Amino acid sequence: MSDTLPTLKKGSHIHFMGICGTAMASLAGLLKQMGYHITGSDQNIYPPMSLLLERLQIPVMQGYKKENLNPKPDFVIVGNVITKKYEEAQALLASDIPYTSLPVAMGEWLIGDRKSFVVAGTHGKTTTTSLLAWVTDFIHLKPGFMIGGIPKNFDVSFKVPEGDVFVIEGDEYDTAFFDKVPKFKHYKPYYTVLGAIEFDHADIYKDINDVMKAFEILAEKSNPDGIFLSYAENSNTQKIASLAKSKNKISFGIASGDYQAKDIQYTKDATIFKVTYKDNEILTVKTQLFGEYNVLNALVCVALGHAIGWDLKKVAEALFLFKGVKRRQEIIGLVNGVTVIEDFAHHPTAVKMTIEAVKERFKTSRVHAVFEPRSATSRRKVFQKDYANAFKKADFTWLAKPYAQDAISEEDRFSSQELVKDIGKSAEVFDGVDEGVKKISSEVKDGDAVVIMSNGSFDGIYQKLLNALK
Repeated sequence: MSDTLPTLKKGSHIHFMGICGTAMASLAGLLKQMGYHITGSDQNIYPPMSLLLERLQIPVMQGYKKENLNPKPDFVIVGNVITKKYEEAQALLASDIPYTSLPVAMGEWLIGDRKSFVVAGTHGKTTTTSLLAWVTDFIHLKPGFMIGGIPKNFDVSFKVPEGDVFVIEGDEYDTAFFDKVPKFKHYKPYYTVLGAIEFDHADIYKDINDVMKAFEILAEKSNPDGIFLSYAENSNTQKIASLAKSKNKISFGIASGDYQAKDIQYTKDATIFKVTYKDNEILTVKTQLFGEYNVLNALVCVALGHAIGWDLKKVAEALFLFKGVKRRQEIIGLVNGVTVIEDFAHHPTAVKMTIEAVKERFKTSRVHAVFEPRSATSRRKVFQKDYANAFKKADFTWLAKPYAQDAISEEDRFSSQELVKDIGKSAEVFDGVDEGVKKISSEVKDGDAVVIMSNGSFDGIYQKLLNALK
């Protein structure tokens, strides 16, 4: 494995190990559009990425078998879900096939010498990256982008760049089993956006200090001639911002920061707020997104636009026309008066903010929060007590049992039953999705909103609940 990648001819065969991850599927799509022959393998194949790959006519082999490398590809990109224990990985290491990680491929083949917008932090990366991709496209910068979700304005999670900018989600998760550094290390950040930093990814980081060391790399890699935009109201974020190499450091927030969102109003169909720069009003923004965290996401675009010199009226127009991101507060059905919403939230802070946003949007509705502890962190007890506060504003809380805990030591496992006790009212655990759907559908009534939160497929609960409500 080398950080210097070979020059491949158009039509060369590139194989992806772990192709169904959001970033991996996006890069596969980018390289397919650039004229390469793409194949992939995975063992967890589910929408929306499975549907994207099907639409792109990229074949996906089930499981990580050594036969997947036959016929022999010209190059292999290895996802961070892959470990040396897999037969396919062992076969790759024993071969002479050149390989690398997704971030290195992104940095060398797609970003290159372009000015990259790298969006980092524990929360809000996908929506903020989607907003920036849409705004830069709307003002005709012809950006390339890669996003860990699917913005509805594009209906794809990637775009080959035509101009000299690239917008990308800067994940702090590690790169690959042979390159244990955060992904954003390879993304050459010119314009850096850093949101709130909290503890997450308990499978690879032992504590918040360990997480901070990862973000120190982002500060070190920031371009001296670029811009470092940081969230003013998080002390961890400000510690990292103080280390940034970028000379132009600016901040954003609600109550503090160079750029602030003021006079926030929520109507039935939109959120409206004013943007100030050092206490001077510069713009009024109207967006179809809801929740304070989405105000901050939109504020990022205004702050960067003002600092770079974009036409702010065009930025405001783009923000109003932004339709949202799939699996982020996405209304997937209205059946017999019940609104069903899908969201990716899994960290307790994200869960709390999502529920609050739904309550703000559906002011007169009872809100049912349905949650699957599925991420590496949510399946561990590190946030056991924090989740009780996260669900505080839900009228009803429905909890699945944690997903696949066999690999986690018994004393370190999250307990849905314990959380029900901590919540103390209107909370219940269900054994499986079918039982959960039966319980939820019997309890909801006309006017209610149901927000389902998981970072995985949740055993198809979304369609099952919609069918049951009919």
